Amino acid sequence: MSSEGPSQGEGAQLLRTRVLPILFLGLLFGALWWRRPADEAPEPTAATAPPALRLTGPSMGTTWHATVVGGADPSRATMAVQGALDAVDARMSTWKPESELSLLNRAPAGDHPVSPELGEVLAISFEINLLSGGAFDVTIAPIVDAWGFGPDRPEAAPSAEQVQALRELVGPDKLAFSDDRRALVKSADGVRADLSAVAKGYGVDKAAQALLALGYTDLMVEVGGEVRAHGRNPDGQPWRIGVERPDGSSAVEQVVALDTMSMATSGDYRNYRELDGQRVSHTIDARTGEPIRHGLASVSVLHPSCAWADAWATALNVLGPEAGPALATRLDLPALFIVRSPDGFRSIASPTWPAPPAPAQEIP
Repeated sequence: MSSEGPSQGEGAQLLRTRVLPILFLGLLFGALWWRRPADEAPEPTAATAPPALRLTGPSMGTTWHATVVGGADPSRATMAVQGALDAVDARMSTWKPESELSLLNRAPAGDHPVSPELGEVLAISFEINLLSGGAFDVTIAPIVDAWGFGPDRPEAAPSAEQVQALRELVGPDKLAFSDDRRALVKSADGVRADLSAVAKGYGVDKAAQALLALGYTDLMVEVGGEVRAHGRNPDGQPWRIGVERPDGSSAVEQVVALDTMSMATSGDYRNYRELDGQRVSHTIDARTGEPIRHGLASVSVLHPSCAWADAWATALNVLGPEAGPALATRLDLPALFIVRSPDGFRSIASPTWPAPPAPAQEIP
């Protein structure tokens, strides 16, 4: 294109023969575009897609990741996520001797005040204990430690007699709220809680809420595989999260689209021990005091709250490949169960589990 403009006569001719038809077509396209349904709006291109912040940091013995669309201040966003996760870890870690939970665990029998945050997580835990028939029980900490999944690592599996003795410290009657719900009541010395199956999801919730409070509306937060997402990803699509195939290969078994939703997965394919020549799952059934030994390899659960999704994934995993899907169906819980079979793996989806999303359009 020449840098010099046309003469007056040439300009009039150009206006009649080229510019006016193009302007008409542009106005017509604009009118049609504005009349398109919202779900037919054009996808962003690489040139128009909003910028995205990809953030990461350490927490809870693992690594967190967050993606924020339209973010312009990575330092502020990082501080918000890290601060939210550190606050949860400081209250609910079983590995930090001075955490609120550790202090409660060392306290004698009696009434003990708790923070609103710890009380909220315990309330979720007690509710799921009731709904799952005891499959989820945070007072299982002494048995978890005996099997070597706590701060100490015994070299041998506990005896049946040891497990039976420890079961006297486990159960919904061993730790409960006081009548005014301002304190927890420990029924005996030695009663201890382990929140590892719910605190991580709670941390994800708090981190996502911290980003929402900064004004971000399109974001995804992940801690150790537990995920919460809002809005759209940088390509303008729903956030697509993969359900990992439980064989250690990192292959994706299924893809789920998330918007204002969380997903948590519980499985035995990453966290396990070898004791007395046998592979032992880290998931312990509080009703028996024994690690789970059924064929259910993993359970993924969708819920608006990642804390609830986290706890439900563990509860359904404990229940196994028959009772788990039955309970999820009865409670309308979106859950995907991956079961080992002689031919590999087979999936069982509850009725409310969503169908996989359509493939995302490629951004040119």
